[in-house]
Amino acid sequence: MGKVTGFLEIDRQVHKYQPASDRIRHFREFTLPMSDKEVEKQAARCMDCGIPFCHGPTGCPIHNQIPDWNDLVYKGDWDNAIRNLHSTNNFPEFTGRICPAPCEEACTLNLEDIPVAIKTVEQAIADKAYETGHIRPYPPEKKTGKRVAVIGSGPAGMAAAQQLGRAGHDVHVYERESRPGGLMRYGIPDFKIEKHYIDRRIEQMQGEGVSFYCGVNVGVDKKVEELLAEYDAVLYCGGSETPRAADIPGDDLEGVHDAMPYLVQQNKRVGGEAIQSVAWPSPPIVAGGQHVVVVGGGDTASDCVGTAFRQGAVRVTQLDIRPQPPEKEDKLAVWPYWATKMRTSSSQAEGAEREFQVATLEFIGEDGQLTGVKCCEVDEKRKPIAGTEFVIRADLAFIAIGFAGPAAAGVVQELDGQMKIATDARRSRNVEANDRDYRTSVERLYAAGDVRRGQSLVVWAIREGRQAARAIDEALMGSTVLPR
Repeated sequence: MGKVTGFLEIDRQVHKYQPASDRIRHFREFTLPMSDKEVEKQAARCMDCGIPFCHGPTGCPIHNQIPDWNDLVYKGDWDNAIRNLHSTNNFPEFTGRICPAPCEEACTLNLEDIPVAIKTVEQAIADKAYETGHIRPYPPEKKTGKRVAVIGSGPAGMAAAQQLGRAGHDVHVYERESRPGGLMRYGIPDFKIEKHYIDRRIEQMQGEGVSFYCGVNVGVDKKVEELLAEYDAVLYCGGSETPRAADIPGDDLEGVHDAMPYLVQQNKRVGGEAIQSVAWPSPPIVAGGQHVVVVGGGDTASDCVGTAFRQGAVRVTQLDIRPQPPEKEDKLAVWPYWATKMRTSSSQAEGAEREFQVATLEFIGEDGQLTGVKCCEVDEKRKPIAGTEFVIRADLAFIAIGFAGPAAAGVVQELDGQMKIATDARRSRNVEANDRDYRTSVERLYAAGDVRRGQSLVVWAIREGRQAARAIDEALMGSTVLPR
């Protein structure tokens, strides 16, 4: 694969960023593209490693054929590279931007801390395909006469809809918000993925016969029962939206918010929409001139950090209950799996103060307004250590500690009340369906993505949407040619 000695001759290079002082002044993407020749050189580093863990179950959930398209890019065959990439991934321009790249963690060269720049190459292939006109509608040659409804237009719903539409089914996607994309549009800031990439895919899918109905809150505006009566199959891809309960005293103070309403508001501002959301109602939240504390150490917390800086926050502090991880992992003990090690996101690198192994004890306020966050150090079992308490000044605090299952109102509420849909044993109450046929306990109702597996990555959502589409096509037609 690639140039046999490429990994010995060519240093690893990835996209560079605009300086933090420049990028915090806008909400646009801030990566600096590499030239085609530079990308081809990086693709040449893909070695003939024998067992490519990068596209096995530890590396890529959708099994992108990474060595194959690296080889094609190295040879300058960009057209076949995108054909190969599209054979496993409907939306490589999404994953090339926002996937944390477990494939690079699993790369054989990561044993030496110099993995192939897989994510950079993937994004470059997708962006090149748009430039050359390869990404255009591919409508089916004939229609099946079958009708399928998809609830939710996040990455799982979009992937399933595109696959089913190309199989010849009449596909209708129902989205609660005013535009398609789910939390990929409204939860992930534009500085990580600009939303015109989503718009281009929606336009392509509409050209392939997929219909989108926005502003329809299924379970409220339109019942699931109606969809089951109107369609041959219904796929529920509602995502994981219920914020995990923090149970921190003082969380009712003005100035304390869950992370998602904050991110949704800013994404709507950038998109030129009214900031109010059906799912995330909240008064306007702006961090300009404020001291901000973010509780949580994951991607959503990091997105709050970057958004706060761009809004003009005076100071941003991020609290993580986990111990500070080591700078470098033990490769022989961990590789090819995702390692726990010190990682600094682009948002954190913009000036965030990070506190590790710290618990949030209480939100403190005066006259109902947040003024500070009381914290303390914790031991290895996350138990507070007496005498280590301290207070951080805060005008705004965002709780970003994950999600605990699908939204309680709407679809799940209706299914609970009328059809007694089965949910898993976890407190999150994800909709129960296996990962082979994606059937729920309700006849002709399927579920895929985070609503089934719990909060996860965009790449897992795409995989589940594709697999659910195959299962539905097979159930409707008796056989299928859609890939699993």
